[in-house]
Formats: sequence, C-alpha cells, structure tokens
Amino acid sequence: MTELAESPFNQNVGKHPGEPNVMEPALLADPFTGYGELREQGPVVRGRFVDDTRVWFITRFEEAREALRDQRFANDPKFAGNGNGESPTSRTLEMMGLPEHYREYLAGSILTMDAPDHTRLRRLVSRAFTARKITDLRPRVEEIADTLLRRLPDHAENGVVDLIQHFAYPLPITVICELVGIPEADRPQWRTWSSQLISVQPDSLREAFPAMIDYIHELIRERRAALTDDLLSELIRVHDDDGSRLSDIEMVTMVLTLVIAGHETTAHLITNGTAALLTHPDQLHLLKSDPELLPRAVHELMRWCGPVQMTRLRYAVEDVELAGVRIAKGEAVLPLLVAANHDPRHYVEPARLDVTRQPAGRAENHVGFGHGMHYCLGASLARQEGEVAFGKLFAHYPDLTLAVEPDTLQRIPLPGNWRLAALPLRLN
Repeated sequence: MTELAESPFNQNVGKHPGEPNVMEPALLADPFTGYGELREQGPVVRGRFVDDTRVWFITRFEEAREALRDQRFANDPKFAGNGNGESPTSRTLEMMGLPEHYREYLAGSILTMDAPDHTRLRRLVSRAFTARKITDLRPRVEEIADTLLRRLPDHAENGVVDLIQHFAYPLPITVICELVGIPEADRPQWRTWSSQLISVQPDSLREAFPAMIDYIHELIRERRAALTDDLLSELIRVHDDDGSRLSDIEMVTMVLTLVIAGHETTAHLITNGTAALLTHPDQLHLLKSDPELLPRAVHELMRWCGPVQMTRLRYAVEDVELAGVRIAKGEAVLPLLVAANHDPRHYVEPARLDVTRQPAGRAENHVGFGHGMHYCLGASLARQEGEVAFGKLFAHYPDLTLAVEPDTLQRIPLPGNWRLAALPLRLN
C-alpha cells in the first residue's frame, strides 16, 4: 500500500463515515468482501469517488445491468452536477497536475462519449473486431503464444519465471499493437507508459500521458507518408477524407484507448485466471480433461476474478428512480462489477469458481465486460486471447505450479482494478 499511501487522493479516506471512499484500504485489499458487504446493505448505496465526489454505488447484478443500459445515464461529464462540465474526471486530472493542453485527450475519448458521437466513433473501429476478423486472427494469436511459451525457460531464475512479464503482457500487447499499427520496437515503451498511466500517481501520469500523445502524433505523421493495412492507416484515411467523421483529437485518443485497453485488462485476465486455476486444481483438471470448456472457463474467470471491478462514472441526465432510490439529475452512479458478479440473488454459490457455470452457446452470464452501449469493444478479442493463453500455457507446461504460497502474492492496490504485481511460477 506504500504507493497509494503517498497519493493525494488518500486524504479523502474516512472523511465521511457511512460513505466509503473507493480508496479505502479495506476495499483495495479485498474488494470482494468489502463491496459484497455494501451489496447486502442495498442495491443502491452512497459512496465516494477518488476525488471525494458523492456517488451512488450500484451493487447488485440486475440493477447494475439496468444502470449500464439505461440511456438516462450518460458517460459524458458535461451531465455531471449542475451541467457545467465540472466532473470528478476533470477534478481528478486537475489534482494530478496534468497540463491543460493534454486534458482534452482524456476527456474526449470514446469512453466518455454518448450517442451520437459514441456511435460514430465505435462504427469506425468496430470492423476490426467483427467475429470474422477475430476468427481470422486466431492463428496469429496462437503463433505468438507458442513463441512466448517456448521462450519461458530462457527467462527462468532458479527455476522460477514471472508469467506477467514474459507471457501475460507480451501476448496481448503484441496482438493489439499489430492490429493498430504500433512498431515492434516501441511496444516495450507502451507497456511502461500504460503502467504509469493507471498508477494513480501524479508524477507518473504527468510524465507518461504527454509522452504518449506526442508519440501518437508523430506516428500519424510517419504513417500518413506510407499507409498500410493496419487500423491506424484506416483511421488516417477516414480523417483525411472527411474531418467531420474523425477529428485530430479523436484519432489520437482512439489509438491511445485501443492500445491501452487492448492489452492491460487482457494481461491481468490471463494472470488472475492462471492464479485462480492453479489454486483450484479440481477446476484445472476439468479444463485439461476437456479443452472444449475453455470458452466457458474464460467467462467464469471474468466473473470470478476479472481485472476490472467497476465501470466509469455515469451521470443522470434527468431524475431517475432505480431500485426505489431517487437519483437526481446530475448525480453520479458507479456500477460495481465486482459486487454484481458475486451477487447471490443471481448466482448459486457465487464465491465458488466453476468453469462449467456458463451455459455453452448462451449470452454471457456476467458483467465483466460491461453491458449496454458501452459494452467492451474488444471483448471478443480478449476472450479469444484468454482461451488461447490458458489452453497453450497448460499444454506447454502441464505440471505448472505457483512458486510461492498463494497468500503471499502481491497485488497492486488500485481502485476498481484487481491485478497482481507478479506471478512467479515453476515450469517443472
């Protein structure tokens, strides 16, 4: 907890008894228990965001899905408070000391837009994530996974290798960078930048974010002179053909969003899932015995130990009643995926990991990838990468074991995230 103890957001913890802040040490250390207790208080309960903004926590499965699909809740911060755009997002960026010139790149992403702008931008990139495109990409994902796994012994020290550093991160960042068009030599730098960006440390964000924006601008200038068949080239063509369909800022922000979202969460799905399977040998045995269970297992791992535990803030564009609670216009709601995905009203024995839980061939029975209009654009790619990663990992190393006791694994204490700092394994 050392890093977060030094965070400027820590000063808000404990200021409002009865309204827990997402930076509470207990919620960071064990969100499953902490947010689970809030869920049992009610489906809609008061809480505080990192900047001390008063928000409504949405804690249960049905209510979370309702809040995520209800268009009376918007992602755009302009609907916050009195409608002047002064939102937790803008205050957070100000507290972090990010130069004002760069703030518009964070404030104007597809993640903070609503229809029709969100629809316009999503349509521009959705062709890269169709079912056919993802299926066609699978052999390349498998090739990358096999290459990385064959090299794992070369990285072992005293028989121990860190899966995050040498497999869980390199696999998805290679895939998304190839898809978008980030040169191979620059990909390690992107991993460093993205880690800094989500660290909640002002100094790291001030360093990383401007560097990423400047890099993308330069890459666009270089790629424009020699267009290829990658997604960046397609975005450049759209922009140059009709700037009203895609502005300069939107193009840069889209690249930034795709690359970070396209590898950060998948890397930690692979890591969390591997740790979960190794500590549940009965479930790992089922998976090894029947690889056809892989798609269902990935869904269950997203539910049980997904890396993203809360959504972005959403704002009521009018007075809304949810589960009998009146949410006033301009107030923020925060759907808690970790609480919803363990809701005993929806799941039988939600605390139990069960790779057969998800019925085959049915729509996913969790909110790990969100729900509604802002459902994760790259969910199909993330699921495929998870299937390939788990299948290949245990095929290459069937006797894989943890190199440390499970309760000594170190997690990075970030609000809304569940991620390990390292996953030391013995390949055996």
